[in-house]
Amino acid sequence: MAGTPMAPSLATRLTAPRPAALLVLVGAAATVGGALIFQHGFGYVPCKLCLTERQPYYLALPLLAAALLLPRRLAGGLLALVAVIFLVGAALGAYHAGAEWGFWPGPSDCGGGGAGPAPAGVDDFLKSLQATRPVDCTAAAWRFLGISLAGYNALIALALAALAGTGALRALRRS
Repeated sequence: MAGTPMAPSLATRLTAPRPAALLVLVGAAATVGGALIFQHGFGYVPCKLCLTERQPYYLALPLLAAALLLPRRLAGGLLALVAVIFLVGAALGAYHAGAEWGFWPGPSDCGGGGAGPAPAGVDDFLKSLQATRPVDCTAAAWRFLGISLAGYNALIALALAALAGTGALRALRRS
């Protein structure tokens, strides 16, 4: 029927600014939540790069929450900023995954995150030094289908950047 307007597709509806912000917020929270579960639930101690890769998520989460509450144009601006933040996150993940595969060297100062309570005295500290192994940024702690957590982070951050960027473009075009 020529005169009947077509309903927007699911992809069109999901990339509108508010749904896009909500999807990116849920995806980002699930991703960093998964990392925290691996750390605290399964005992995987994160390396320096792992902790650095979480920072874009921590920065983006409140911005995404604000984008849900602000008018369309401001939400579009925040989504554009979040897209850039997740592009940086994707680059960090790709760098880390590349270091794990030996494509380039990782940082020379890579060590693990906090692995427990602080020692009570010097003797406890010396014992903890003997038992502590620094986490190497160039060794993947876990892989699924040949891809490490850093590799998955790069892919997820890239997808979140694309979704946020699409929502930003749609918001800014309509304002």
